[in-house]
Amino acid sequence: MAIPCPEPRGYPGNLGLLFADHAHATRPAIIDLYDPQQPREVSFRELDGACNAAARGLARAGLKPGDRIGILSLNRVEFVITLLGAMRAGVIAVPINVKLAADSVGYILKDAGTAFVFTEPALRRSCPPEVKVIEFGTEFDRFLDPGSFSAFEPGPDSVAIQPYTSGSTGRPKGVLLTHFGQNWSRRILAHTRGTTERDVILIAAPLYHKNALNALKQGLTAGATLPLLPQFSVGGYIEAIGRYRCTVISGVPTMMSMVLARRDLLGGIDASSVRTIMMGSAPSSPQLLRELEIQFPNAAPLVVYGVTEGGPVPLGPHPEGKPRPAGSLGAPYAGTQAKLVGGASPDEGELAVKNPGILLAYHNLPEETAKRIRDGWYYTGDICRCDAGGFYYFIGRTDDMFVCGGENIFPIEVESLLERHPAVHQAYVMPFDHELKGQVPYAFVVLRRGATATEEELKQFALANGPAYQHPRRVFFLEQLPLAGTNKVDQPLLRSWVADGTLERGAPEGRQAADERR
Repeated sequence: MAIPCPEPRGYPGNLGLLFADHAHATRPAIIDLYDPQQPREVSFRELDGACNAAARGLARAGLKPGDRIGILSLNRVEFVITLLGAMRAGVIAVPINVKLAADSVGYILKDAGTAFVFTEPALRRSCPPEVKVIEFGTEFDRFLDPGSFSAFEPGPDSVAIQPYTSGSTGRPKGVLLTHFGQNWSRRILAHTRGTTERDVILIAAPLYHKNALNALKQGLTAGATLPLLPQFSVGGYIEAIGRYRCTVISGVPTMMSMVLARRDLLGGIDASSVRTIMMGSAPSSPQLLRELEIQFPNAAPLVVYGVTEGGPVPLGPHPEGKPRPAGSLGAPYAGTQAKLVGGASPDEGELAVKNPGILLAYHNLPEETAKRIRDGWYYTGDICRCDAGGFYYFIGRTDDMFVCGGENIFPIEVESLLERHPAVHQAYVMPFDHELKGQVPYAFVVLRRGATATEEELKQFALANGPAYQHPRRVFFLEQLPLAGTNKVDQPLLRSWVADGTLERGAPEGRQAADERR
């Protein structure tokens, strides 16, 4: 289905002023939970003044429109102030994954040509010595220059933010997103999701990632209140839902599976306020959606499709109001065109999208830009299908698919199959090299509390309920899946555990559990 774009370049205005309609309100805009024992409530009025102070500080430091700064930090209100203040000054913010190694952080800062990097004391060691560092806290407070500020007036191609895609191979790529395009995105999100100033939207995903940035744009545009966790932890997430009566919660499916596994904690809060559960960045199984509906009976689990370069959310409610089928990614938003290319039929193939919010280009990568953007269409690399009602469904990524003995396998197909077993709470599948088959699926499984299963039992279940070539050749049991910086599963860590025999010696604790103890 293709819907004409009403405004090809998006909407004018500075993205840093996204909450201008609420700038004088004294109700909380952000509840900063960086220190959970001392939550900080920051009103819209205070946030507006702080963003202006950050913009003035950048100007006083000699930065001009088009210059760049890095932000390397856990979630905190200073991150938001720096991000929006930079936009107001026309300075391009480069948010950076806090779990990257120092050499990767250095590469991004050099590639972007940043003048400063704003960080926190624990992360300062990741910054190269030649880059000027401003620590949140005392240094940041001195950097701010309180007073009024006239925001930079962007043009259609003025870049607002430059996130870097993590990518499973190669160097991170800088994604150039414009003020005009992201203004289109935030209006679409706030309007179609019915967000109002009465909403309380919990943010636990990292602010350098599209999930949290979308929630930030959506919530502040509508005047909602945003409890902001420094990072995801199961206990902190569940406690915040009950304490702040959150109406919208979000995360990747792995996070939601970890939350559901702690029914002891969920039983101690009132979750009746939750009306929407948004999940994206990875496939959501039918079993997970059903369990969320049981645990949050007043909420609608919403599978959100987003890609940093593609809007970043090109699909949503059907324009004709048709009810969304379970598991669907939705239909193209007004202003988005979508098509499927390269498949066996017109209803299946790689998803390509066109809307005002797609990236302007990849930074310093003209060949990659030409490969992924053709005639105004962004080619996502995601394989989808479309039903007769115009709804899209995720099948897998072109770079996730692997060939096993001549048969194409998408990991989500094997995961969904295994999660039908009554003992399996969560399954994650990856390809591993095989001398005869090319590659074969290995499964990493989290069992339900109190349930038992053996490797052979799950292999036989897969053989009995799906194609033989899909059955996992190895099954490893974990207490929980380890998460990387974007709260996706940490694939390199799983591969290292397999290679060094860690998983043969028993289930290691996931990295997230260790992080929570720290």
